[in-house]
Amino acid sequence: MPFLLHAAKVGGRPRRRLEKRDRPDAIIGGVSARREDRRDPGPPRGILESVPTGGRFQHERVGPAPDLEHLVQHFWTVSWDLEGHGPAIRETLPHPVVHLVIGEKVSRVAGIAEGRFTRVLMGAGRVFGVKFRPGGFQPFARGPVSRLTGRELPIADVFGPEGERLEWDVRAAGDDTPRRIALAEAFLRERLPAPDPNVVLAGRIVDHAERDRAILKVEDLAGWSGLSTRALQRLFSRYVGVGPKWVIRRYRLHEALELLATGEPVDWPAVGLSLGYFDQAHFINDFKALVGRTPAGYARLVASARTEAETTKA
Repeated sequence: MPFLLHAAKVGGRPRRRLEKRDRPDAIIGGVSARREDRRDPGPPRGILESVPTGGRFQHERVGPAPDLEHLVQHFWTVSWDLEGHGPAIRETLPHPVVHLVIGEKVSRVAGIAEGRFTRVLMGAGRVFGVKFRPGGFQPFARGPVSRLTGRELPIADVFGPEGERLEWDVRAAGDDTPRRIALAEAFLRERLPAPDPNVVLAGRIVDHAERDRAILKVEDLAGWSGLSTRALQRLFSRYVGVGPKWVIRRYRLHEALELLATGEPVDWPAVGLSLGYFDQAHFINDFKALVGRTPAGYARLVASARTEAETTKA
């Protein structure tokens, strides 16, 4: 299970003046930071449906500037206001990536959570995060990314005192998302690693596993990449953090969740086969272990949430 270490307190430390390069409308490193120049992150995947609790919840994602696309998938912000309402549970089935997360009280570098990732939200708050590309965090990890899997570390443990300064500046930016992004991008640019072709290679292979539904086995992915199975496993351990089998199964499960979210009738044996299962009972047991409900139970939750949302709008 992931553990949480509280970052060192930075309150009371003198603030660094916001430099021109940190401003969201600046040209940083010769690259425009304007949002229209950024890649569209596309729709989110892997977010589990939850029981509606009322209150306000907002999730925004912004792509990186072009010069950071090989390392960063996107920047994200989550804010909520549950005053007058009970706690809300937010769950995801994580992607094979590392996140840098800066909250109002606790910040961390979060390795891949192998199971369901759960957070209980109360009151009001906001969090800012950097979602790295598969393989994109390895140059900063100074070792195999698999050493971070299932773990959460204070940012200072990875980036030193300058990591604490980033935390302070991002928090001081409040809910000004462009400024927070500019600060994070300036921080990463100052630490850009030397080019490593394996960073790009690992990202391309994971992208293919995500997009090609015909990839059901490690051998399928190894054949597409031109690597031996053993070489592929070594690459994933060092650069991605989990094995290729984990990645394949996770993306096929994301597809199953998207299918269930449509509300259309589901052919369960066909869904199981699409995930590489030839035994439906095995598929159902694994689905329940990861999602917390059987496929049929999750489908009912989705239908109930949709009905309540429509009733609220009416």
